Amino acid sequence: MKVIAIIQARMGSMRLPGKVLMSINGKPVLEYVIQFLKFSKLLDQIIVATTNLPQDNEIEKLCKKLNIECYRGSVDNVLERYYECARLYHGDLIVRITADDPLIDATIVDQVIQICKDTKCDFASTAITPKFPFGYFIESLTFSTLKKLYLTQNDPLSKEHVTYFIKQNIQLFNVKEISPSEKLARPQYRLTIDYKEDFHLMSKIFKKLYTPNSFIQYKDVIELLDKNPELAKINKNI
Repeated sequence: MKVIAIIQARMGSMRLPGKVLMSINGKPVLEYVIQFLKFSKLLDQIIVATTNLPQDNEIEKLCKKLNIECYRGSVDNVLERYYECARLYHGDLIVRITADDPLIDATIVDQVIQICKDTKCDFASTAITPKFPFGYFIESLTFSTLKKLYLTQNDPLSKEHVTYFIKQNIQLFNVKEISPSEKLARPQYRLTIDYKEDFHLMSKIFKKLYTPNSFIQYKDVIELLDKNPELAKINKNI
């Protein structure tokens, strides 16, 4: 079984254009996502899936610099982009990652992958019920499940959000969920990058917790925010 992570990334965000290449401590956001994923023990390959638009040439340049494969495909049909990328790179199990979530924890990624391997489920996710903060969005699905979605789902929400149909019809699939312990469940925290306030908070978290050649652990982020409630207030109104 070949396990691949596909990171969806584009420069054309409506709310915060160019966010995936915005710099935190001298590195683009996307570079941190790639760097942190490399600490996974169960991933065989990491691929960035971006669009064919000229503005996304910069994403491809970064991938080349980091020696990471870059697939370029549909602008609006993200489901098609995932399917064609997974087919091209012969992925049996596909881990879906979004480039605006730079606090990705490789140990949680591996938990998602492991439960797929152990149970042979169709789909596993950290985001079926809100227990992780918004920003720890990790999901994995088999290639056969991805292909089924690609061949049957043509509505705009499925094309944009890839696994929308599964989450609306859980009873049709073998689905597993990964959740934090109750002690570390913090759905009230917002740890993605969509707006300037999100980026401001993320920059502060990285300044406090990031050290080279490592990744930021989920429990350390929660401890930081719990002890410094003023940080979570930065983007609480979004």
